[in-house]
Amino acid sequence: MYSKPMLSLDQTQRAMSAMIAKATQEPDRPVAMAIVDDEGNLLSYARMDNCRPNPQTFAIRKAYTSALSGVDSAAYSERLKSQGRTVSDFGNPNLVSAQGAVVITDPASGAVLGAIGVSGLTAQEDEDLSRLGVENLGL
Repeated sequence: MYSKPMLSLDQTQRAMSAMIAKATQEPDRPVAMAIVDDEGNLLSYARMDNCRPNPQTFAIRKAYTSALSGVDSAAYSERLKSQGRTVSDFGNPNLVSAQGAVVITDPASGAVLGAIGVSGLTAQEDEDLSRLGVENLGL
């Protein structure tokens, strides 16, 4: 029998609460935030008031891409560039090549547990907010 580590509801709520608290310090800069499991399934999602549609979609897709690739979305984007490839080469319309998601790994086994993606700010600010979420998972 196999045991598979996974994120709990409590962990995802702590991460999301920390990100919301930070993001709402600047209410005029709305973002969307998504947490997915290792298969890219949505575990938690939030969007600030007045968040435009594109960031709402991109937060989920960034997290999905990071979880499935097993690396932060910035590293995934760089890998594609270095190989002369684009996400369209994979035939999966949910993949994106954009900074802003951070992979979540189990510290004990190194297994991918999921990812957190943010969209709506600069690429670096999106990633920083995602990292804040990972830090608050309590891993």
